[in-house]
Amino acid sequence: MASKSLLENLSSSSSEIPTVNMHKNSAAASSPFISMLGKNHGSHQQVMNGYLSHWEKEDEEEDTDKGRKNREGQYSSLVNGYYDLVTDLFEFGWAQSFHFCRFFRGEPFLQALARHENYLALQLSLHPGMTVLDVGCGVGGPARQMAIFTGCKVTGLNNNAYQVERAHIHTQHMGLGDQVEVVKGDFMKMPFADNSFDAVYAIEATLHAPSLAAVYTEINRVLKPGGTFAVYEWVMTPRFQPNDPTHRALRHRIEHGDGIPHLATQAEAEAAMRTAGFTLTRCDDLADKGDAVPWWYPLSGEWRFVSTLSDALTMLRVARLGRMCTMGFLRGLELVGLCPGGTARAAECLEVAARSLVEAGQAGIFSPMFLMVGKKGGGLV
Repeated sequence: MASKSLLENLSSSSSEIPTVNMHKNSAAASSPFISMLGKNHGSHQQVMNGYLSHWEKEDEEEDTDKGRKNREGQYSSLVNGYYDLVTDLFEFGWAQSFHFCRFFRGEPFLQALARHENYLALQLSLHPGMTVLDVGCGVGGPARQMAIFTGCKVTGLNNNAYQVERAHIHTQHMGLGDQVEVVKGDFMKMPFADNSFDAVYAIEATLHAPSLAAVYTEINRVLKPGGTFAVYEWVMTPRFQPNDPTHRALRHRIEHGDGIPHLATQAEAEAAMRTAGFTLTRCDDLADKGDAVPWWYPLSGEWRFVSTLSDALTMLRVARLGRMCTMGFLRGLELVGLCPGGTARAAECLEVAARSLVEAGQAGIFSPMFLMVGKKGGGLV
């Protein structure tokens, strides 16, 4: 298992990007687009500059181990800055659930997202009365779905204050305050006692950790003996060739555009689970099932898979043409002072990531849904 000193060193080496007054009262806005317009302009630009500082010494087409190590040591400021910049864009363009999923013909987009979350709940055998931890909960979309689908009580953990506030507002709006609680905290040093939760899950969140072994060790600590941890992890698949410059460039652009210190390989992720003390009961790449509808279709703009009017509106926002129009519109708003400087640049970072995710997905070298299920020993299984 990872040592306590490893956890302390990883956590204490991070530094926060100043975000004082950036969001003002924008979290309470009626829509994420209105929230984008309600930022403190100077603070927003400062956060944008801080995020870019993690990458500015590297060529976006290249990948260096030194740069990756530096980002691992500054994971907290890197990830917090990233989500301060893109949370509203994610909510506006995608949904309140910040993740990918499998798709099936005729299945509406939001229904597919919910099914993906429900499938994870089944891996954990969630039921009423259980206490469950969502590690890296975003604005709480999956936590609310888990609570509705299973009747369990979910605690969401998130180190980004703005997302915590948004999650609280959404949860209260849905009347789920008795079932869902969101706590601000670093998943590398969780503010919970040992053996606190019956089950733990993470959906495309621990990819932001500086060390998968260390964050999985923290998860093992707060999970009750005999409990189950299930995760959808972002990984480079066995088809990834680390000496192939095209493969390395794609990985680097995904890291840059998605605020990732180090994007692990599938083998590294499995090894991290074992190092953390879990007995793996399932490892399965859900992106490699030969589905007729690829997981990246909303990003690539494949309209033949759209089945509802709501899905069409989503495609207009997230497909490449829509992304380019959004960037142009945001630049215009910046020019007239209605939108803080750096908003369009944040959208550009997401554009780089989107194109690279599609390319890497098509090449089969990347998966956003490598499912791992692990058991903690010491209890009744």
